[in-house]
Amino acid sequence: MSHQFKTIIEPFRIHSVEPLRMTTLEQRQEAIQAAGYNLFSLRAEDVLIDLLTDSGTGAMSRDQWAAIQHGDESYAGSPSWFRFQEAVQDLFPFKHVIPTHQGRAAEKILFTVLGGPGKVIPNNTHFDTTRANVEFTGAEARDMVIPEGKQASTLHPFKGNIDLQALEGLLSERAADVPVVFITITNNSGGGQPVSLANIRAANEICRRYSVPLFLDACRFAENAWFIHEREDGQRSREIAEIVREMASLADGMTMSAKKDPFGNIGGWLAVNDDALADRCRNLLILTEGFPTYGGLAGRDLEAIAQGLREAVHPDYLRYRIRSTAYLGNALDAAGVPVVKPIGGHAVYLDALTLLPHIPPLQYPGQALSVALYEVGGIRSVEIGTVMFGRQPDGTEKPAAMELVRLAIPRRTYTQSHIDYVVEVVQQVALESATLPGYRMVDEPPSLRHFTARFAPIR
Repeated sequence: MSHQFKTIIEPFRIHSVEPLRMTTLEQRQEAIQAAGYNLFSLRAEDVLIDLLTDSGTGAMSRDQWAAIQHGDESYAGSPSWFRFQEAVQDLFPFKHVIPTHQGRAAEKILFTVLGGPGKVIPNNTHFDTTRANVEFTGAEARDMVIPEGKQASTLHPFKGNIDLQALEGLLSERAADVPVVFITITNNSGGGQPVSLANIRAANEICRRYSVPLFLDACRFAENAWFIHEREDGQRSREIAEIVREMASLADGMTMSAKKDPFGNIGGWLAVNDDALADRCRNLLILTEGFPTYGGLAGRDLEAIAQGLREAVHPDYLRYRIRSTAYLGNALDAAGVPVVKPIGGHAVYLDALTLLPHIPPLQYPGQALSVALYEVGGIRSVEIGTVMFGRQPDGTEKPAAMELVRLAIPRRTYTQSHIDYVVEVVQQVALESATLPGYRMVDEPPSLRHFTARFAPIR
């Protein structure tokens, strides 16, 4: 007899621990003021629960640490490179695999080759570095998520889907100006929402008709595959790795940050099928990253990623990963805190615009909420709204489609008691939400301003 229990248990046990530093409200207020009210500028030791990002912040496994000991640091042709290449191509059978030190390096290389003034690169939703790398070349980064993906509370199993009608319309008018179509899985900017296999297949068919390559921004590929397994008709009996291979088979290439689902603390890659494109990208790789068999990574990192790829598609891990994130999101939703629904894979997204209606978008309600979460409970999150996406290429500013605060859950790092504490802190901030001030930006760089801008509260 099979029994179903409510308690979510981690499919691992703790082998090593690192201490957390407890701080007072006064210490946190002093720290965030010194940081210009930018959570990226905080010292990590001043943070109690760090949900800034799930990128490179996860805990590596025993077998990953063991694999590191196999790291071979030969400049060219290291056996670590061949183990890495084999692990990547087992899940993503693209002809050419080009390692990079992280995902944005793969984006920089690809868009330097394919972008440029007059070009348009559509995506379900570009994330921050993707958009910045596209726009740096003079190309337009155009978002094409389905309408439901722009509505925080609307329920849809695949809110990350690309709008096929919009894609068809763009390609029918300007296919010559579109060097590549991207789909981000899962859709980070839109709440960590998945993309269906049917949507990727339909996008592939549209791209084939117009002879435009389709690429995946695939850094959360395993979480996306799990949602397909759980939610899409006809997929429940398939292995996760098999679903991943089919997603890859529908694309012509991919960019990857190995700091997400592959459990790397650093690393990434660019993979393509086109020989000529691969040659051009490798030439840039050698100029900016390193030789094609290490791409800016140590052999030990290549080994850790190779092992992480095998662990990322294990169903016991993915079941725990998605359920534990949903545990946080469902608890906040039950407490009346507005969140993006359904709950995504790697993070819970708070709807700051709904929670703070007294703060207009150009006074950055997401930033206000992020600062409050840190001051009240030492939780570091990140704004995904007008601070991140409001600055336009022409220098003007306009409100983002949604004003969100992302609570990104590092992989295999925090326990349920940590998450229960996060629930309490968010609830307390929600109770005090009417008293929170808006913010103005007092200093900002020309691009990716959310990383280093400085703010001041509007009292």
